[in-house]
Amino acid sequence: MLSGRVALITGSSQGIGLGMLRGLAQAGADVVMHGLAPEQELKHKCREVEKEFGVKTAQSACNVMKPQEIRDMIKMVHNEFGRLDILVNNVGIQHVSPVHDFPEDKWDAIIAVCLSSAFHTTKAALPFMMDQQWGRIINTGSMHALVASPYKSAYNAAKHGIAGFTKTVALEMAQKGVTCNAICPGYVLTDLINNQLDATAKARGIPREKVITDVLLADQPTKRFVKVEEVAALVRHLCSDDAASITGACLSIDGGWTAR
Repeated sequence: MLSGRVALITGSSQGIGLGMLRGLAQAGADVVMHGLAPEQELKHKCREVEKEFGVKTAQSACNVMKPQEIRDMIKMVHNEFGRLDILVNNVGIQHVSPVHDFPEDKWDAIIAVCLSSAFHTTKAALPFMMDQQWGRIINTGSMHALVASPYKSAYNAAKHGIAGFTKTVALEMAQKGVTCNAICPGYVLTDLINNQLDATAKARGIPREKVITDVLLADQPTKRFVKVEEVAALVRHLCSDDAASITGACLSIDGGWTAR
């Protein structure tokens, strides 16, 4: 389905990002893995993808808080493969704290990683996509692009910003063969979520188990975590020619969370 396409997925050395990378590779796309894991670990994971799906891979440990490193990464992808068809802006970090106690450095870092990096990657990638008259940009928005949760002010702000940025890019690219959409997953049990369980428990003064049942899944009608494979399948569809008219959308995949 995606044979001959080249996809860059930021934050793809683990979790949802790795699932999306594997899903695109399974569909035949050559893929570029990005993450802050040690170089040898990234290379090992890339070799596993190559062996399993028979595609070409590359890797980058670009610091997405540094715009020049982002620009260099995009150039590397184009130099390595001769094209860039799919950009998935997935990289993210999280910090949980009430607004009055929220560390300013954490706010700045979350905005930089979750929002500003998507601007810089998209800006650098669009000229190549416009030259090709074909491109797919997918932003990981999370349900927090649509609704807010307490104690996540920076993350909520960044993801709401992603929703607006997605719509703007979609409108600007509407006649240039490039679509831009945001996927908005509910809670997926990844390392990012696992790492915030204890912090949320402390902030709310409840046990970790209660965070899962009474906080994370309280408003998720299915009462189960979204599967990484389900998110990957949605991304794969958005990258297909069948999805050419889907653009500017913020697509929920949240077990009914935002249907309330």
